[in-house]
Amino acid sequence: MKITISQAPAHNDQTVTMGAWLANKRSSGKIAFLQLRDGTGFIQGVVVKNDVSEETFQLAKNLTQESSVYITGKIVEDTRSPFGYEMQVSDIELIHESIDFPITPKEHGTEFLMDHRHLWLRSKKQHAVMKIRNEIIRATYQFFNENGYVKIDPPILTGSSAEGTTELFHTKYFDEEAYLSQSGQLYMEAAAMAFGKVFSFGPTFRAEKSKTRRHLIEFWMIEPEMAFVDHQESLEIQENYVSFVVQSVLENCKLELQVLERDTEKLEKVKAPFPRISYDDAIDLLKDKGFTDIEWGEDFGAPHETAIAESFDKPVFITNYPAEIKAFYMKPDPNRSDVVLCADLIAPEGYGEIIGGSQRIDDLELMKERYEQHDLTGEAYKWYLELRQYGSVPHSGFGLGLERTVAWISGVDHVRETIPFPRLLNRLYP
Repeated sequence: MKITISQAPAHNDQTVTMGAWLANKRSSGKIAFLQLRDGTGFIQGVVVKNDVSEETFQLAKNLTQESSVYITGKIVEDTRSPFGYEMQVSDIELIHESIDFPITPKEHGTEFLMDHRHLWLRSKKQHAVMKIRNEIIRATYQFFNENGYVKIDPPILTGSSAEGTTELFHTKYFDEEAYLSQSGQLYMEAAAMAFGKVFSFGPTFRAEKSKTRRHLIEFWMIEPEMAFVDHQESLEIQENYVSFVVQSVLENCKLELQVLERDTEKLEKVKAPFPRISYDDAIDLLKDKGFTDIEWGEDFGAPHETAIAESFDKPVFITNYPAEIKAFYMKPDPNRSDVVLCADLIAPEGYGEIIGGSQRIDDLELMKERYEQHDLTGEAYKWYLELRQYGSVPHSGFGLGLERTVAWISGVDHVRETIPFPRLLNRLYP
């Protein structure tokens, strides 16, 4: 019977065959220990010289890293293994011998590993990060599907920018200018006026010349938009969504979190509701923490976000930023015209902003004023203005950056490890 490693627990005390690669091995006299992987997981195969043919034992001892095999043996429980099971090997069939695999079980520099990203993905840690990424995506679909959202796919090529043109990739679209999308939000607002509650999940692009551990050139965003939903209701949706995702990872990725040596006690605290702090109070908090140069009206950088997050043991919402430093479409606070109904969700442990969201302007005349202030009077934005012209309603939305969220939940230092093939300022290969 051919099975995968992940199916092994269901075949305890049975003899089975697996297709696998050799991740690592060690031998001790008359026993060879094979660390095997097949994409679904990792398992140890134990080859005892007296229990197999001489040919099989020599093959086991001579197997090279990343060689592919069909391996047959009995699945047995093993409490010493993180997986809980191992294979007592009885036969090995070599499929392909791997020669001089470049990523050996030793320390390698980051640039070397990034040059070999197509092979680095096979390692146990990278495998764990990608499995957690997959679980976050799976839980995202479950959350929004179960709560009545319709998935809508906005275009990647656009004729306009969501938040300005300074960080956009330009391209020619036949005889006119086009851009790679930096957000699907504007299109999702149109979709919300048709379907009520919608979400998108797709790639976005920022031509930002940043080299920080939080930035990628190409990254993935989850962007819900909701008609008839105000700012406070949106905050509740955001915290329920993030809580659901974190708890899903804790439940379904125990082994991966263990591989990454993640402190799960911190993740277990991530349950709604989340604390909220206004921008005004955040400025005062920063000054108390020694950031004496920060002034009202300035945006927060990574050190500011980290300092604010340290005051809480859950993600924290920073609300009501100054209108001058936020996007043109954000609705002003009805009690204070100098701030808008928005929030950034800051992850704990120094991982920074993972969500940005706001209530959108729904008044036609106010949006016309914003158009003039931001020089958006061209044809490219005409359709967006018309959303306020034909049956406008209060509506809100937000965007969650997938890679930053994966980094935080996984506990890895840099977002380049949270996407299969990262695009960085100096990297388009592989």
